[in-house]
Amino acid sequence: KTSAALEGHVAVDDAEALAQWLQKQPAPAVHMGKCEHVHGSVLQVLLALNPRLSALPAAPWLAAALQQSGDLHAAAAPG
Repeated sequence: KTSAALEGHVAVDDAEALAQWLQKQPAPAVHMGKCEHVHGSVLQVLLALNPRLSALPAAPWLAAALQQSGDLHAAAAPG
């Protein structure tokens, strides 16, 4: 599996597992189309490890934060 799906409310407890999974994958992708909220630690993992985003979250502020990082390979539109 080379893609992870973050859905609903992603809690602090998910940050470590996400980081470990992303580090083990040669070219990981994260689908955030059904993600409503992420804990700050999860956002830090995404910004630090720079996975490709196959779908941005619907939340405008979160999609903007991910796109403005400049490093993430973000999808063109939320979904």
